[in-house]
Amino acid sequence: MRFDSNGKIAAGLVGVVLTMGALSWAAVPFYNWFCKVTGYGGTPSVRAEAANKVLDEYVTVRFDSNVAPGMPWEFRPVQREIRLKIGETGTALYEAYNPSNRVVGGTATFNVAPDLAGYYFTKIQCFCFTEQVLQPGERVEMPVVFYVDPEIVNDPDAGRIRNITLSYTFFEADLPKQQASLPPEKAAGYNR
Repeated sequence: MRFDSNGKIAAGLVGVVLTMGALSWAAVPFYNWFCKVTGYGGTPSVRAEAANKVLDEYVTVRFDSNVAPGMPWEFRPVQREIRLKIGETGTALYEAYNPSNRVVGGTATFNVAPDLAGYYFTKIQCFCFTEQVLQPGERVEMPVVFYVDPEIVNDPDAGRIRNITLSYTFFEADLPKQQASLPPEKAAGYNR
């Protein structure tokens, strides 16, 4: 009888460990999905089309840029802010420059502040959706096309927000060895 009770306890503990492992594995994708759906943590939504109405109220969108430690790029917004009507589509440009003597790939993370505005800040096109690769000495302008959803004015908590900051941080991305070792003139045409 003692063996059966110890076996049940051991099986229960193994089940707990397996369940905890599965939950920790699923936590990151679930959290990312949750942030995209709710705008939690300033995560903007993504749409393929512009807003269906434009209000006669304005919002100012400020642009911020950062690079992670060890990332050799210089990265900045071309303009610091844009004032546009709520629902109006805007385009902002960011500039990236690779002053190093090697090919460098980068990926951008982003957020919106205040956090409550994240649900209503909608990106249509963004350089952050794909990995960017710059040759040594290359300078590029990268667009982000966006709008602030008119539904923001109906939100009792976010309805008074009229100043929003869109912030990006670029991190260095590992390039495939074949691409990273090519001379600059050949690396640009490399297909992954």
